[in-house]
Amino acid sequence: MKKTFLFFGLACWFCVSAVSAVLAQEDGFRRLSVEEYRDKMKAGWVGQIAGVCWGAPTEFKFVDRIIPEENVPVWTPEMINNAFGQDDLYVEMTFLRTLEQYGLNASIRQAGIDFANSQYALWCANNAGRTNLRAGIAPPDSGHPKFNRCPNDIDYQIEADFAGLISPGLPNSVIALGEKFGRLMNYGDGIYGGVFMGAMYAEAFFTEDVDQLLDAGLAAIPAESQYAEMVRDVRAWHAENPNDWTFAWNKCVEKYRKNPEYQKASNGAIDVKINGACIVLGLLYGNGDLDQTIVIAMRAGYDSDCNPSSAGGALFTRLGFKKLPAKFSEKLRNEPKFSYTEYNFPALLDVCEKLARQTVLAAGGRMETVDGVEYFVIPRQKAEPMPLELSWDPKPALDTKFTDAEMAQIKFRAYKEIEKAVEHFFPGWKISQCGPDMNPGMKDQWKGAANVLMTHPLKRETPCILSRTLTVKNGVKTTLKLTVTNHPNYDWLLRIRVNGSPQLEKVIEGDAWQDVEFDLTPFAGNTIQLELENYPDDWMCEAGYWKTIEIEEK
Repeated sequence: MKKTFLFFGLACWFCVSAVSAVLAQEDGFRRLSVEEYRDKMKAGWVGQIAGVCWGAPTEFKFVDRIIPEENVPVWTPEMINNAFGQDDLYVEMTFLRTLEQYGLNASIRQAGIDFANSQYALWCANNAGRTNLRAGIAPPDSGHPKFNRCPNDIDYQIEADFAGLISPGLPNSVIALGEKFGRLMNYGDGIYGGVFMGAMYAEAFFTEDVDQLLDAGLAAIPAESQYAEMVRDVRAWHAENPNDWTFAWNKCVEKYRKNPEYQKASNGAIDVKINGACIVLGLLYGNGDLDQTIVIAMRAGYDSDCNPSSAGGALFTRLGFKKLPAKFSEKLRNEPKFSYTEYNFPALLDVCEKLARQTVLAAGGRMETVDGVEYFVIPRQKAEPMPLELSWDPKPALDTKFTDAEMAQIKFRAYKEIEKAVEHFFPGWKISQCGPDMNPGMKDQWKGAANVLMTHPLKRETPCILSRTLTVKNGVKTTLKLTVTNHPNYDWLLRIRVNGSPQLEKVIEGDAWQDVEFDLTPFAGNTIQLELENYPDDWMCEAGYWKTIEIEEK
């Protein structure tokens, strides 16, 4: 009996020792259970969602000034479900879909075709890049400064979270994804901001130390870049005064907003470096506190929903879903799909796990099951940053074009189709000077109305115009009747002209449909040229939405 017990004990000891030996970190590899990976990846998405939903009411309302504490929205658990229509989220899911459908080796040209086929509104570098793609300019030239006026904008920085979430511990995979997707719309610092973010996410699976996250982000981008300089500056200013984040914020504004050597974006408030600085401020001065990290990144202003989304996503990843306060997840709905995607929240987690498995294997890792627990065995990588590129002194463009066969795959609402739609839904009217921003055209549904025309000014001083020739009859009361609205949280200027002369101006704001009437009876007996202008008010989300355009005669 004693011998049997001794043998059993020795057997158990050997069993435990064997498992311990297998689980020990091999030289050159790190281990992460699939369960822990999924828990942290899930937290990363929740962090993004919480940050963007919390900060959404403040977006771009505070530029070059700190958001006062009383203007910070109060978080409620129900706010988490405001995520499904956020472009900060669904754009990067377009990239996930490309990888899911075509594999990790999907070409940059396929990525460009898929992005060109997206039907959501876009702004800044995203819009410029997609416009280039739709015009036949293939990537990487779609993001090159020769063709794109927005290479240093924030766009890829707010869309690169996915790259880190499917690349646990693998910075070179993040860099490769930046080469594939970041070049669709950005160049130089515009891409580095996204790679920096993705590399922080990738390392967040293995550390809770914020400094190590920042180190990982810096290791993945060129040290000589202005973006890397910005991160080093913010860390130095934090070290100089670790208790007052406004001290470092003022330093950031002085250098990265007011100094033209560093202010390189098409619209300074959307510059990748100043917004990246807001993220780093949140991570450093938040001291690991989830609420404070998000709130500081938000209160720093500018793109104050994207920045807390990025900071929150990285910080939540390092903690894991099981450790999150319930207020960030208890009301999250699993059923709705994110706009313009195939993914609800559970499907999003599944596709990320699927791609993470592929990414680890492609990097030379493996999957291993020990005592019923499945592990990623992930090779340790030294980041190999892409070469230094400067948008103000770019390398020559490749002058790449899509082939006829590739262009045949791009389905989108071109300008001619907008003209035809206007003629069909608003007979007698013609459209001119409609700019490509925000994907104008007919919308099947908008704010409860069907067949709504969305327009956008061509340039900052060039309105989109709807016009027609009209003979105003004698003895008949003639009224122009419009029902219009604005893009949520923004506004535009409606101008009505008769024969080129301004007759009425009205700011369209408030997010509700508005009825506008203009009496044309004073022009009785004349044939007039009637023009309706969608005029830019502040060159930010200047879309006009037209539900009704009618001439009433009584």
